[in-house]
Amino acid sequence: MKQLALALALLAWAVPDGVGAAEATLPVSKVTVFSSGVAYFEHNGRVTDAAEVTMRFKTEGINDLLKSLVVMDLGGGSVSSVNYASREPLERALKGFGVDLTGQPTLPELLRQLRGATVSVRTPELASGKILAVRSQKKQLLPGNVLVEEQILELVTEEGLKAIPLDSIRSVSLADARLNAELQKALQLLAENRDVDTRPVTLRFAGKGERLVRVGYVAEAPVWKSSYRLVFDEARKDEALMQGWAVVENTSESDWEKVTLTLASGRPISFIQDLYTPLYVPRPVVQSERYASLRPQEYAEGMETLKAPASSKAMQRREASGKPPAVMAPAPASTAIAADAGAANGAMRSDLQPAATGETAGELFVYQMKEPVTIPRRQSAMLPIINQKVQARKVSIYNQRALANHPLSGVWLTNNTDLTLLAGPVTLLDGGTYAGDALLGNITPKERRLLSYAVDLKTTVDSSVKSSKKIASARIVRGTMTITHKRYFTQTYSLKNKADEERVVIIEHPFNPERTLIEPKEPTEKTPELYRFEVTVPAGATRAFDVREEQTEMEMMDLLPADLGTLQMYASSDEIPRKTREALAEAVRRRQALAQAEREVTDLTKQIADLRRDQAETRSNMGAVTRNSQAYERFEKKLLEIETRIEALQKELDAKRDAVKKLRQELDDYLAGLNVE
Repeated sequence: MKQLALALALLAWAVPDGVGAAEATLPVSKVTVFSSGVAYFEHNGRVTDAAEVTMRFKTEGINDLLKSLVVMDLGGGSVSSVNYASREPLERALKGFGVDLTGQPTLPELLRQLRGATVSVRTPELASGKILAVRSQKKQLLPGNVLVEEQILELVTEEGLKAIPLDSIRSVSLADARLNAELQKALQLLAENRDVDTRPVTLRFAGKGERLVRVGYVAEAPVWKSSYRLVFDEARKDEALMQGWAVVENTSESDWEKVTLTLASGRPISFIQDLYTPLYVPRPVVQSERYASLRPQEYAEGMETLKAPASSKAMQRREASGKPPAVMAPAPASTAIAADAGAANGAMRSDLQPAATGETAGELFVYQMKEPVTIPRRQSAMLPIINQKVQARKVSIYNQRALANHPLSGVWLTNNTDLTLLAGPVTLLDGGTYAGDALLGNITPKERRLLSYAVDLKTTVDSSVKSSKKIASARIVRGTMTITHKRYFTQTYSLKNKADEERVVIIEHPFNPERTLIEPKEPTEKTPELYRFEVTVPAGATRAFDVREEQTEMEMMDLLPADLGTLQMYASSDEIPRKTREALAEAVRRRQALAQAEREVTDLTKQIADLRRDQAETRSNMGAVTRNSQAYERFEKKLLEIETRIEALQKELDAKRDAVKKLRQELDDYLAGLNVE
């Protein structure tokens, strides 16, 4: 126990009470929270002469700090340095000091490390000298002659060697200033690493007198969220009270006390680059030349050239070319830091309006809190961002895909404020009670948006669809007929209002880019995916509402290979123009004539083929009988008749083929010259 107290005394002596620069504090003064997951923090305070400011940051946030930190001394002083704990492992870092505090050393172990150092020991007499050793010896205690182990400090003093039991030592002082500094740094490192989740960052300012200093940086922060309440007034049916709140969380390591808070929408580009981890550039390893003692050699006729090591050859080539060795390119962080510093400087120098108003800043929209905000660290707050009347018209919204038989109770909200309302949930209160929840998207000033919050059970909707098709036009050009069809779609919405007051129903009808709206001529509102039509249904009444659309379809067919039945159908249709029908009928007649001629050619070809088979069979039979027999004469007569018939049919076939060729050419010429509609 006494050794522990002595060790504490030694360590306390090693850490000075208040030497060097004075400590100052920089409270948070401004915070800008973005909806992209980061926040900009600004600290302001005053320092006097040479001063140090120590701030703690989350370990995972050090990279953001190194990338974006901006420090300014606004009183003519300067920033000498920004120091922070290395990411090197604690044990490895402690071993780098002149006094190794790894493994929680005891006083004897600590003094053994200091062998050769000059110390002053009070027992209570004062003795000074160099530590020779710390040894153990057995000591007999009375009564009972119990043996205990005793630690002895051996000092080399001017009077000679002294052996001092550690139990008798009250304090130990180091005379070496360098060792004192090493011990102090090791203790400071131990203190800093007690909290593994945060790291201290020390800002050192140089100057004279009292001065204003400012620190700004970007850090990760929870996205701020917005929520709204819409309160209806029975006396004002087209108006409601809009109350909006921002949910802000302070997860930083600093309390926000009366800070100027700004909430910004938009998503500025932000990234994380590892600047905290030490980077080392790999270097080539060059082998040193080694010389061995000479030994007797046996020589062959020739000696093979020794190959130099790869690394040496690479170095030789580099030296021969005169090029310096490759080094790692500078990290792009310097550019990012410069850009972030410029942005932060502009943010720190801008005078934010203290009123609870919003304004557009480039691609961002910002809410500026009217009063300074106080949020202790690791706590959250709801802050009012809007509290005023807005235009809110009650409607029923019908979308067949959402609900087939009933519309949804909703509100057609118009943002008649000067603020951009950011996306968030909306709780609706009607008649002094809860009516439902809705989701609101981003709404700019003067924009309106539909919100639905409940099912309208007092209104039913029945939807039916009919379609028809007719030919709008037909034309033939160079043998190709193009027919334009018009397809008509009529969707009827039957609305039945069972309530005691009229209903304004907003019908959401799917938008099809291939169709054209005919009736009504214009929708009440259009989105990329929907038409919206406003329909008023009196109390207790039923009303039908038709939406008519047309779709144009094109059909193309080549008249030559087309089916004759299809061509005849179009040729007899009253929807086809008269000139087109006449041209189509003539094309059909010519196709039929050509088809008839082709059938005749096919028939003649078949007849000739049949006769040739009979001819071959007759010749075979003639070979089976004697030449002087009656059977032979009969077969011979039949063979002559077949040959005569084949000759006649062949002439007819040739004529028919010429006719087919002529008809086909005439048909091709006719179709090629057609241009009617």
